[in-house]
Amino acid sequence: MTNSPLVVSAQYLSEHLDDPQIVIVDCRFALSDPKLGHQQYLLSHIPGAHYLDLNQDLSAPVGRHGGRHPLPDANHLAQKLAGIGVDFQQTLVVAYDDSRFAFAARLWWLLRYLGHNNVALLDGGWTAWQSQAYPVTDVLPTPQQGHFVPQLRSNWVVNIDAVKALKDLPEVALVDSRESDRYLGKQEPIDPIAGHIPGAINYPWQEVTNPQGFVLPNLEQQQRWADIESKTEVIVYCGSGVTACVNLFSLELAGIHAGKLYAGSWSDWCSYLQ
Repeated sequence: MTNSPLVVSAQYLSEHLDDPQIVIVDCRFALSDPKLGHQQYLLSHIPGAHYLDLNQDLSAPVGRHGGRHPLPDANHLAQKLAGIGVDFQQTLVVAYDDSRFAFAARLWWLLRYLGHNNVALLDGGWTAWQSQAYPVTDVLPTPQQGHFVPQLRSNWVVNIDAVKALKDLPEVALVDSRESDRYLGKQEPIDPIAGHIPGAINYPWQEVTNPQGFVLPNLEQQQRWADIESKTEVIVYCGSGVTACVNLFSLELAGIHAGKLYAGSWSDWCSYLQ
């Protein structure tokens, strides 16, 4: 199952809507309106798709430190995945959103973090599905019971202490995934302090796809990371550990398997600066 595709097309998914070995997950979400994604899902979604919410399902409750979207409890998430019919290391999970992978990539990364490699992102997302006139529905899927016992890859995550210890080593790259204005501290729409972690280099997550949300070819992903492909460890962060997963997805497409997530990201880092 390790050879499952990282990306599937709308055409591929349309031809496999009835495949019992595929579970589709709608990850649409809006940071500015946390209920919007679920409301959109209830109105219209890909037939058979289940909904997982960034705040409720793909994150743990927020504390003083740890960032705005702490990683969810592995067993809780495993129960939710089993509850939508995912069988560990067997079911192909196809995740989509309408935000250029911003939220679907979080689920993609979380599944792999739990030891389930068989997960792909829908190329172009919900927008591509709709624009190609594939079927949509407001019918909620019947719950299916899967079996999911996670095998956590705990070394895929680093905390603030590890970032401090590793970030200046020559063999380590620290990647800030936010848009350049936030990286440069010119603006900060969410967190209380602007700027970036000292030593970080900027690879905005939006560069992984084109403006329509289609993933750029693997060769372009490789060229994008050419300056750091020799590093033995790549620590990736963003504002809260969500869009950083788009860059981790890009690294995987480029054949670079050294990526780790600083889950707390800038929102955790700057919580110690106040």
